[in-house]
Amino acid sequence: MQLAALLADVLPRVAAVSVAIAVGLTLANLAVAFGAVRYVARFAKPLTGPANLPDEVGTAILATTASPTAGYGMLKEYRDAGVLDDRATLVAVTINTFFGFVQHIFTFYAPVLVPILGLRVGLTYVGARAGVSLAITLAGVLAGALLLTERNVAPATDADVDLPGGDDQTRGEAIRDALAKTKDKLFGIVPRLAVVYTAVVYLTTAYDVTEYTSPAAPLTDFVGLPSASVPAIATFAVDTTTGAIFIAPQVPGAFTPREAVATMLVGGIVSFAVSTFKRSIPFQYGIWGARFGSKVIAVNVAAKVVFIAVAIAVLLA
Repeated sequence: MQLAALLADVLPRVAAVSVAIAVGLTLANLAVAFGAVRYVARFAKPLTGPANLPDEVGTAILATTASPTAGYGMLKEYRDAGVLDDRATLVAVTINTFFGFVQHIFTFYAPVLVPILGLRVGLTYVGARAGVSLAITLAGVLAGALLLTERNVAPATDADVDLPGGDDQTRGEAIRDALAKTKDKLFGIVPRLAVVYTAVVYLTTAYDVTEYTSPAAPLTDFVGLPSASVPAIATFAVDTTTGAIFIAPQVPGAFTPREAVATMLVGGIVSFAVSTFKRSIPFQYGIWGARFGSKVIAVNVAAKVVFIAVAIAVLLA
């Protein structure tokens, strides 16, 4: 494939996606700065009653929607103070799942991933991840209803948490801060977008990639995915944004929209091995310590693997 033809194919789409990401990031950062996540978090508190958790846990869930670190920090305080025992804390962590996901809709999925993947594939993928997160949260509520009693919890007062998007910024400061965050993220995303997109278009045009992925065909056939999903899964497992960039130009073509979403979900399962060591262990061990942090990681990973597997089965049925 000649360079001129390659650039003619790649540059318009990279430019269009970059503009969409820039607009989306700016709007998302403004929404967070002006407190949009607070309105979503209002739905958290009614879940604590059916789960046999104190009302204060609803405040921690609110904090998770705005800042996972703040939410987990509050739960740690409640556990340390005896408000929650280990079982109740694990239930609360599970219920947190959907509300932690909501923050990523504002900061990553809507402004970054959907523009890269396109509306159909992007919204299907985000919808699948939202469904998985909501299912885990509802499973947490059910677990609390069945497993928790008054012996697992104690009353406490609400904790003070510094939530993002408060009233400590003027309108002008919030806008400048949103634009600065957009600029920083664009500098990280757009060069990678251009490089990966160019490489994918060149390789899929110049070579038959299925020839190199045929050894994995039995596994992908068992799952119900094309053999071309192997390099896509590997890329997505290492980095979500790069994986989306890798898959986007192959839909339609190597993948149908449903196959593309299922491939990304499989990549998400594989990525847990990477993200556990890179992010989960340092974060959870830093908050809870090694013993209880390992339990939190185990519950989080197990729940996500089970419900993502269900989502994949539904997509490919």
